[in-house]
Amino acid sequence: MATLDGQPVTPDDLLPLALTNLGHFTTMRADADRRIRGLSLHMERLVRDCETVFGAELDTQRVQAHVREALDGPDGSEGSEGPCVVRVTVYDPTVDVARPEDADHPRVLVTLRPAGAVTPPPLRAKTVPYERDLPEVKHTGLFGTLYARRAARRQGFDDALFFGADDRVSEGGTWNVGFITDDGVVWPEAPALPGVTMALLRQHVDHRVAPVTVAQVKAARAAFATNAFIGVRALSAIDDTPMAVEHPLLNTLCEAYEAIPGEELSGA
Repeated sequence: MATLDGQPVTPDDLLPLALTNLGHFTTMRADADRRIRGLSLHMERLVRDCETVFGAELDTQRVQAHVREALDGPDGSEGSEGPCVVRVTVYDPTVDVARPEDADHPRVLVTLRPAGAVTPPPLRAKTVPYERDLPEVKHTGLFGTLYARRAARRQGFDDALFFGADDRVSEGGTWNVGFITDDGVVWPEAPALPGVTMALLRQHVDHRVAPVTVAQVKAARAAFATNAFIGVRALSAIDDTPMAVEHPLLNTLCEAYEAIPGEELSGA
């Protein structure tokens, strides 16, 4: 299921995005009742990133209306029946590679796919030296991220865990990372995407933010990944270091996330 400004999308609509990758997006999990955890934070992200990428304002009421239309099914067609992952991508189909500054009329692409388990099995992460371009923006330039993920998976891991030139751990391929130490929950201080799930957990679970090196990561009691698709997911290993997948604070994080109520979509 895909719509562009509420209308069925065509291959020609998608071609500029495929050829330029100039855009930004957010990914949300819509439950069967159409409610979305952290909806307002997702809308704030879209507004902030639209100003950064295109220098343009974004009407979040219009965005939410398009999401609702996609979930319900456009033009009376069958919509999504169960939980699903909603991706809202903002881009300008008129973008010209030679004159990207002219791309200032972004449109809203909504895509849906079935949602998996809220709590998937633990993952094994491979540390990789990498920092995303403009890491504070959730942009569509995923080459480096997916290349690192592909390399990690070809080595028998599930995903990549990034660290910078200063040896500080930042984030995973498409997820934020946190650690459990003797002092409690620690979120790494490093250039990274300000994830919505991470932000929600920070509102409900005591924590601190501090630089975390690769060596310190492997001395942690436990580690976990967060994003809107997986919620909270334990890491079972970082490189060749096993990590505990059961810990009272992991349970606290999972319970806190599951207790956060979803927000209702608005928009006419």
